[in-house]
Amino acid sequence: MMSFTSTIKNAFAGLSIFISTFSFSQDPEVKTLPMGERVPMIQHQMENIDGKLFNLEALSGKNGLLIVFSCNTCPFVVGSESFEGWEKQYNELNKFAEANGFKMVLINSNEAKRKDDDSPEAMKKRALDKAYTMPYLMDKNSEVADAFGARTTPHVFLVNENMELIYTGAIDNKVDGKRTSDDNYLKNAIEAQVKGQEIKTNSTPPRGCSIKRVKK
Repeated sequence: MMSFTSTIKNAFAGLSIFISTFSFSQDPEVKTLPMGERVPMIQHQMENIDGKLFNLEALSGKNGLLIVFSCNTCPFVVGSESFEGWEKQYNELNKFAEANGFKMVLINSNEAKRKDDDSPEAMKKRALDKAYTMPYLMDKNSEVADAFGARTTPHVFLVNENMELIYTGAIDNKVDGKRTSDDNYLKNAIEAQVKGQEIKTNSTPPRGCSIKRVKK
């Protein structure tokens, strides 16, 4: 029979693994762009999974652009036993954004994993497997993520037609254990912007795995 001490040790070990895998990882040294600021690097060319080059300015819709920093493996993106993953919403969000005059783009800035899980080949496979309906761009050396102050996968940046930041943070509050209601932060921001209303919640903590940068 397992002793009480062994039982406690096993319990803490399991808790440690859970926290390690599913904690909200953010780099305190990364400073996110201030609200209302025009986003940088809008003409910076990034390669899509089909080999074509795109920049953020060209991708923007009449009302703006929805930018999501994403990846191929983070449980907050792809899902886990305890959370379905925000990736499951990507195509629906793209449809919602387009219906409201916004375009959508995914950016992969995990430069430290570029030779394996977040290689161009892995990105292409992921996009095809999940039938992404939006561009999936590779951010070499995490340059765009650094300029934006993107912290996690996913991390959302919604910009208006002037490429000014109007919302940043999480897609919704589905992983918030203390939530008392479903808050669709991103959709609410899009709807408010289109209606000419104030975006009441224009910034929320980004939830996810840290962007895997190469240390300089």
